[in-house]
Amino acid sequence: MARDLGTKYTCFKCGTKFYDLKKPAPTCPNCGTDQREAPVPKVVTARQARAAAAAREESEVAAEAAEEEAEDEEEDEAEEETT
Repeated sequence: MARDLGTKYTCFKCGTKFYDLKKPAPTCPNCGTDQREAPVPKVVTARQARAAAAAREESEVAAEAAEEEAEDEEEDEAEEETT
């Protein structure tokens, strides 16, 4: 039979998995960190994820265009020097 050991935690500092044994303060047995002080992860909405992906894609396209322009300029300079 499964015993009720309380809530299962993964320590945000050292990564140790442990149960709080129904104690009022869930502290990590390995490093002693109070798990109530864990940083809250930022929730990314689907809209924010799409906007970030679009921005990354735009920056990649702009970088490719700038790279092509630089190559064209180098070729033009090389042609001017040879003539």
